[in-house]
Amino acid sequence: MERFFGGNPALVLVRLAILSLIVGVVLAALGFSPFEIIDSIRRLAERIYDMGFAAVEKAFRYFLLGAVIVFPVWLVMRLLKSLGRGGSGREVLDAPSRKREA
Repeated sequence: MERFFGGNPALVLVRLAILSLIVGVVLAALGFSPFEIIDSIRRLAERIYDMGFAAVEKAFRYFLLGAVIVFPVWLVMRLLKSLGRGGSGREVLDAPSRKREA
């Protein structure tokens, strides 16, 4: 048990109680209360939670905004490329292998 506490458990608990009392007096002099600290920690967690999802939502909106332009342009480019090659587009890929055979 002494190994876990770092010394005699009774003395460690007395030191912790005295330190808690001193910190409590200082925080009370600064105008803090335990409930305000717990409430501020809860509000901080809520703000971080909201900020995280707001960032995801904003990124998704940017994605949709870009996708409205990028995907149709990509589709048109692919269609134009396949029509320009005569349909399959395999002729361009097969051409180097034919040269090696000849």
